[in-house]
Amino acid sequence: MSGPDFGALGEEAELVEVEPETKQEILENKDVVVQHVHFDGLGRTKDDIIMYEISDVFKAKNLIDVMRKSHEAREKLLRLGIFRQVEVLIDTCQGDDALPNGLDVTFEVTELRRLTGSYNTMVGNNEGSMVLGLKFPNLFGRAEKVTFQFSYGTKETSYGLSFFKPQPGNFERNFSVNLYKVTGQFPWSSLRETDRGISTELNFPIWKTNHTLKWEGVWRELGCLARTASFSVREESGHSLKSSLSHAMVIDSRNSTILPKRGALLKINQELAGYTGGDVRFLKEDFEFQLNKQLLWDLVFSASLWGGMLVPIGDKPSSIADRFYLGGPTSVRGFSMYSIGPQNEGDYLGGDAYWAGGLHLYTPLPFRPGRGGFGDLFRTHFFLNAGNLCNLNYGDGPRAHLQKLAEYIRWSYGAGIVLRLGNIARLELNYCFPMGVQSGDRICDGVQFGAGIRFL
Repeated sequence: MSGPDFGALGEEAELVEVEPETKQEILENKDVVVQHVHFDGLGRTKDDIIMYEISDVFKAKNLIDVMRKSHEAREKLLRLGIFRQVEVLIDTCQGDDALPNGLDVTFEVTELRRLTGSYNTMVGNNEGSMVLGLKFPNLFGRAEKVTFQFSYGTKETSYGLSFFKPQPGNFERNFSVNLYKVTGQFPWSSLRETDRGISTELNFPIWKTNHTLKWEGVWRELGCLARTASFSVREESGHSLKSSLSHAMVIDSRNSTILPKRGALLKINQELAGYTGGDVRFLKEDFEFQLNKQLLWDLVFSASLWGGMLVPIGDKPSSIADRFYLGGPTSVRGFSMYSIGPQNEGDYLGGDAYWAGGLHLYTPLPFRPGRGGFGDLFRTHFFLNAGNLCNLNYGDGPRAHLQKLAEYIRWSYGAGIVLRLGNIARLELNYCFPMGVQSGDRICDGVQFGAGIRFL
């Protein structure tokens, strides 16, 4: 339950257009020299940020290398999110200083307007939203961006203002500041939460890993969603101030984030609240691991494991807004949304520790209808899920904690159909058989529908 993320994505790159000239056959298999790189169409964009992105073009040694490095430079320029269109022309060098093997490379660019608007829909974990946005791209000429975004969804309404600044020559290393207000409804807990906050993020790669350092200060207001809310939820209603430092590390080699066929994902998060102020104090750790392997006959085997632990600091117990939740079509299937674990009078209160695992087998549709087209977006899905969520007595040792997490394991199995919606989200329609059901759990025995971007 934290503030929204505002990212920066460039437009999709297209193939480079190269105009062959009379000297191409002569230069094709010989060493060449890129003598000049020209830009047509630059307005408010500064020269220094452009030079970082196209510097490798001057290092090309032959015509094929020039074409390849020009294409890579074009993708980098589009990734900055400041150009609507980038085209590349490669020609032999002209003029008095022209070498016999000299080449000129020209980038024809069209800058984005100073103010752009957008309207789209987004799919979250079993929720949808309409998003309106205003962007000021390339604000100071070095790929900075200011974004205002309003989102109205089935469970959450938010608006925020963000500033994004990449490091010249290294787009993956960037800095952002976000101001936001988020109001969310959580019917499984009869809870309404309103967050007003500010956050700063620093993203940077190290070797094959991507890291995010974040500070967040948020004023939280918790209230009851219904008059029938339990006493436990009413007891936690009120205001709190959270100031936290967090770090996330991601290693992702999957070929797709929505429905991968190969590759692995490892994501580790740590959050420390209370060290920089506020009246909420805890240490929170969680991880996510996924492994995908393509087998014979276009079969894909996938294994996932999630886990996490929340340790309150001081005498004050953890807040319902910070705990973990489990269950539903995106995690342990066959159970209702976040309906596993501690509850009071039908309101689910979350837990301080959890784990969840899943085994999946994805196959093409029987008889492969629509093969090579629309039919390839569908997969048949067989699954086995298990997990548990509970509160721990931190006076006990690790062995007692593991023993408690191993008690009363909920698990389920079943089969269904998966539809991939591009690289945006995926839909699942499964027939589930929930097992290991405990008193207070809500189950979905039979057909269950799920939509989201993160699935166990």
